[in-house]
Amino acid sequence: MKLLICFGTRPEAIKMAPVCLELAKQNIPFKLCVTAQHREMLDQVLHFFSLTPDFDLNIMQPNQSLNVLSSKILLEMDAIFKKESFDMVLVHGDTTTSALVALAAFHCHIKVAHIEAGLRTYNKQSPFPEELNRQLTGRISDYHFAPTQQAKNNLLNEGVNENKVVVTGNSVIDALKITLEKIKHGYTNTFIENLKSNINFKNNIILVTGHRRESFGVGFENVCEAILEISKQKGVEIVYPVHLNPNVQGVVYEKLSNVENIHLIPPLNYPSFVWLMSQSNLIISDSGGIQEEAPSLNIPVLVTRNTTEREEGIKAQCSFLVGTDTKKIIDTVKQIMGKSKTKKLSNPYGSGDAAIKIVNYIKNNLFD
Repeated sequence: MKLLICFGTRPEAIKMAPVCLELAKQNIPFKLCVTAQHREMLDQVLHFFSLTPDFDLNIMQPNQSLNVLSSKILLEMDAIFKKESFDMVLVHGDTTTSALVALAAFHCHIKVAHIEAGLRTYNKQSPFPEELNRQLTGRISDYHFAPTQQAKNNLLNEGVNENKVVVTGNSVIDALKITLEKIKHGYTNTFIENLKSNINFKNNIILVTGHRRESFGVGFENVCEAILEISKQKGVEIVYPVHLNPNVQGVVYEKLSNVENIHLIPPLNYPSFVWLMSQSNLIISDSGGIQEEAPSLNIPVLVTRNTTEREEGIKAQCSFLVGTDTKKIIDTVKQIMGKSKTKKLSNPYGSGDAAIKIVNYIKNNLFD
């Protein structure tokens, strides 16, 4: 069987890297294609996990529309599938890359396996465009690697054959374990050393990230107002790696610059971000991956979205859904920071063996 793994963004790369490494460990050949939907941030992850693409589509242009991006992916993947035959393509999650690569494979009668399958909000505008991306990918896919039982249940309720769904946990926990192990054994870099030099980690560290399209404009303004108010609390340091999207940068730098204990920094590479997470007391974020990673580090997350497809974390009280409501963000931060951390969080998204389960299933069930 000829396998192609395809991804395009930094979060996909992080979550697919353990699968690539496990395939290589078990001597299962595959080829790797990146669309480079995120260019710089993607390359950092490839370098850290020592992954070299066989195909690099390099499709990203500043401020291109989703339709332009989608058309490029379809055209480029069509050319690859005409040049070389594959039996199955593995895609991940909910990106435009995943949905369009899956569609291109379907058009060429190539089977599709979907990693991190079955997440749902059932609101196609939230998150946009991710919710519809993962539903489309799920409809196209032949095999579904669901991170949780709830994700599997979603797929079964949509009529997917149970024999085609495997609960594996989320491979982001695999990536986190690999990275923490490297840090434990002395890994460092200039980003980590600069953070150590410029931030007082004896204070309570609140880590902030944000990038979702549905929050552009008023949503990000509201979050920034909350951060500004939170920064007035005694003994707090706020660290905000600011996403490269100009719709994020413009608002954040306008609202939060020149505040002594708010550190606006460029996006960090993956290992540096993991190190910073591990030093934090609380995270405010709209990231899906962070919702999955943070429980393994015993760190609560305020989710600045109106909906989340990761309900397991909400139910386990690892995450708290606050939207972009300024007052709700401020009040929830005060509530969490006012409590002593006594209970160890249990991560509902797995224990770090997802890649082994995925690769073993492929090897035992899909190879002739």
